[in-house]
Amino acid sequence: MAALPTVYNYYTAGGITAGLSAAQNYFTLNNKNITLHSGALHYYRVPQQYWRDRLRKMRAAGLNTVETYVPWNLHEPEIGTYDFGNGGSDMQEFLNLETFLKTAQEEDLLAIVRPGPYICAEWEFGGFPSWLLREKDQEVRTSNPSFMKHVTRYFNVLLPILAAFQFTLGGPIISFQVENEYGALKLWPVFDTDKVYLEQLRQLFLKNGIVELLVTSDNAILHGIGGTLTEHFLHTANFADSADEQFDRLNELQPNKPTMAMEFWTGWYDHWGATHNVRSNEQFERVLDSILKYPASVNMYMFHGGTSFGFLNGANQLVSLGDTNFMYAPQTTSYDYDAPLSERGDYTEKYHIAKRLISKYSKVQFKTPEMPKVTPTTAYTNITITEQLRFEQVAELVSEKFNYASPVAMEMLPINNGSGQSYGYIVYKKTGLDIPANSELKISGYVWDSVIVLIDGKLVSKQLTGPHDLNGFGYWRLENGKLNLGGMNRTNATLELVVENWGRNNFGFSYQFKQFKGLWQCDVYINSDVISNWEVMPLQFKRKWTNSLSGWQSPDFSIVGPSLYKATFTVDNPEDTFLDMRAWTKGIVMINGFVLGRYVTPLGPQQTLYLPAPLQNKGVNEIVVFEQFTPSSQITFSEKPIYHTPRDVIKSKM
Repeated sequence: MAALPTVYNYYTAGGITAGLSAAQNYFTLNNKNITLHSGALHYYRVPQQYWRDRLRKMRAAGLNTVETYVPWNLHEPEIGTYDFGNGGSDMQEFLNLETFLKTAQEEDLLAIVRPGPYICAEWEFGGFPSWLLREKDQEVRTSNPSFMKHVTRYFNVLLPILAAFQFTLGGPIISFQVENEYGALKLWPVFDTDKVYLEQLRQLFLKNGIVELLVTSDNAILHGIGGTLTEHFLHTANFADSADEQFDRLNELQPNKPTMAMEFWTGWYDHWGATHNVRSNEQFERVLDSILKYPASVNMYMFHGGTSFGFLNGANQLVSLGDTNFMYAPQTTSYDYDAPLSERGDYTEKYHIAKRLISKYSKVQFKTPEMPKVTPTTAYTNITITEQLRFEQVAELVSEKFNYASPVAMEMLPINNGSGQSYGYIVYKKTGLDIPANSELKISGYVWDSVIVLIDGKLVSKQLTGPHDLNGFGYWRLENGKLNLGGMNRTNATLELVVENWGRNNFGFSYQFKQFKGLWQCDVYINSDVISNWEVMPLQFKRKWTNSLSGWQSPDFSIVGPSLYKATFTVDNPEDTFLDMRAWTKGIVMINGFVLGRYVTPLGPQQTLYLPAPLQNKGVNEIVVFEQFTPSSQITFSEKPIYHTPRDVIKSKM
């Protein structure tokens, strides 16, 4: 019996003369028929050490293609400064795009790349760098000259890197997506799509040597051809269900072309304060079967979700018009997505369903690897918090401090080589205040996104106890929030407003992308007096700064309010684990200086943080927790993720 060919052996035998073609109602690759069985994996959500494992698991399921987005905000973290794996940013270990593409090809996978510049992806700002907000009159996702100036500079760096990996040049990339779900931007007659912008993007691809098939993707039924150029791009569909209807509509919009689901949603993502999202195995199997039976090509979004490490989760802002922040909904750190491969890369029932259906409908049998063994997880022994830095000590260790008459957005601070502050917290401090008893603090406009209030270092705003608190003072839903400062006369007092960016909107209409963070809309009052002349400082929690912190003291767990807490653990052979944060309240966790992610236990549904082995040291490891309210004396580990729906969310559904 002859040995089965690999995907590359089959499609490159005799030499490469053509790439992926959509010139007929089916795909050909190098003049041979192909049905794309693809899965989404975002390299920047998975430690580089695990790329090969995840890619091999995909190939073992019968997939012949991997799809990924490319996040602009990580690859150009500061204006004109790039990181593709050696740029020195805190995320540098996740960003070697060339290594990812080489590994995909070595694992016998073709590649679809979606470089944006907008990617959505439930990713911070939809992949845009926050420094775009610093320019006046800029309109992202349009032909606006200010925006396109930056896109052009970035694409002239990114696209030559990708061009070298094109299939027709011997690489894995068979197709590029231009923009993303651009038809969803349309809200006629208020907003419409900009076809000049799409043509400008196409020209950038062409001028940078891109010759492979260019595609766009949208919900075909809802958005039609509003987000594409039918004479230049193949239109593909995004959906969770009703595959036949989506494909029938695609065939009406572009007759005699291949049909493909660029995003068949295998699961869904979570928001803080909502229930944990899952999509049933039965629905997954039914829809995937209908896609393959149609017949159509498919990209399963996500096949492996991974994690939005650091502060890089996105958010939705589900409003129709106006600048209200009421329906802002930030996403969780975990991007498990209820996908065929779990957040830590384990097989789920959906994986086995996909493997079975791909085998059933495949017309050519290829060599596939054995399914890799599951990466082990462990629950290390609980460790005790041994050191603390109080917030006033932390503030003293911030070297960059600025004076402003009124509060300003974090993006406008003169830091990071003129790129402003992207992530973390920003502190507004006012000293020398005389505050009479029962005074009222008022923050006009909206808080972007939450604020805690300290007077003389003590917390005076309410602790977070559940989703109902999001309707009150200190959170994004309340306009012109007011807080009673208590029945004490204070003289020469210090007021500190600690504001957190929970993640910028990643999807919506054009006006929803103008999203500064911090206090910037209006003024801050005590009673009827405007408070002016603030000291403003960024709390970015960059690795170098966190690892340099000094002055740690023995912990005092009776303190309610923001503090840093430190613990260490030693391992000979690091293994994947989860941090169980249910005994804590709200904050962020850092492992060896790297921001692992957020925890917000009173909101849920996520209660644990995935800590992969590659982020641990062999030997001593340091965990630092920035807790905003009530700490625990221990760090607890778990072998698996834990989800919890808060009681008041459950009651609201009864």
